[in-house]
This record gives sequence, C-alpha cells and structure tokens, in this order.
Amino acid sequence: MTHTFTDAFLREAERHAAWGAAQLETLTAFMPDAPWTADLPSCLYRQGELALRVAVLGTYDTSARSWMWGWANPGLRGTEVVALTGALERYGRAHGIPELTSEVVELGGFQDPDRAAEMLAFTGMGVAGAPGYLGLPAGPGTRVYFLPDDPQVPRAALDPVALPRELITGAGLIGHSPRDVVGGYFDHHGVPYRTEGARLVADLRDGNAVEVGFDHLGRIADVRVTVLP
Repeated sequence: MTHTFTDAFLREAERHAAWGAAQLETLTAFMPDAPWTADLPSCLYRQGELALRVAVLGTYDTSARSWMWGWANPGLRGTEVVALTGALERYGRAHGIPELTSEVVELGGFQDPDRAAEMLAFTGMGVAGAPGYLGLPAGPGTRVYFLPDDPQVPRAALDPVALPRELITGAGLIGHSPRDVVGGYFDHHGVPYRTEGARLVADLRDGNAVEVGFDHLGRIADVRVTVLP
C-alpha cells in the first residue's frame, strides 16, 4: 500500500503552493552559481561572494528514505541554527498536522520519496514564512535543507499581470485543494478576499481586482484580473 500525506498536511502545503513557487523562482534568480559552505554554529551560509544567515530546516536520508526536522536533530537541538524551525513543531501541534510534529517522517512507503521530501521542505518553508529554501547534498546519501533567514533575500511581490499564471501553476503542483492555493496566496500577500457563489473575489491594491472561478470538481476554471490604467 502506497503511503500518502494526511489531509491536514496537504491542505497546509496547498496554502503555500502559489506564492511559494513564485518565491522559489525569485530565490533561484538571486543566488549566485557558485560552491557553497555553511558554518552552523554561526548560522552562516556562503555561496560564492554571498553570505546569508540561515536556519537548518531538515535533512533527508536518501538511502533510508527518511526526513528529520532540524528542531529534532540530536546534534542541533536547542541551538540557534534550528530556533526558527521549532515554530513548525508548535504550528503542527496547534493545527493537528502530524507530519510537522514527528521528529522523523518515514518516506519509504511513498510512491516518490524524493518528491515527498521536497514537499516537506516546501511546506516547512511556507509555515515559517521564509523566502524559499535551499536543498543541497551534504555527503553520501544525505541532503540538507536550509531556510534563508536574512533580509538580503528579495521577496516576490504580488504582480497582477503574473497573478493568473502563479495561481494556475500553484494549483497544478499538488492538485489537492485549489481553493486553499488561492486563499493561501491572498493571505500571504495580505489581500482580503470573499466568496461570491462559486468564485473567490479579492480587491487588490490601487483599485485592481481579481475573480477566481472553480469548476464542479473544484479546479480553477478561470482567473479574471481587472487592472486599472
């Protein structure tokens, strides 16, 4: 039997899908193409000439197919470099998301364990409100995932022109709950929205507006953006 994530986890992941995908594009464009090093006691990550403050989000054992959250790592527990990720465990307890409260998440039963690990990293990034994550090889059979915790990293702003593409792209990443994708996107950008029949309607800044329609299967059917001249 193939394992899957819980509904609570998937819905949380969906809330970050659209803005998170756009933010990862922004982070990728920002990072230089250069070798990296990390000094964990100093929370310092270097890639080429760029130096960033980071937190350890988690590690993925690619041979054992298991994920360990940074806050649960015996060698890092209680240190500054995992302080940011401790909030994920507290959030998981408050919202009933077992994947965020388990020290180790076993992924061997998933159809694609590597993709499952990326989903854990992606959702952890979203819950922490971090401007992306960095997943890097850290030795044979191990990947380490960092969260940038540094104001140098640019954050993707809401762009009314790019908004339809970002919502549709985000809804296609997981495919569990498109409404949570849209609601999470607006929540992230601080945009109030409301339900009008089968549509979500948001009033953007500067008088712009957006309406998102859904079909009978709950999928995004159309995105209408009104942009004032």
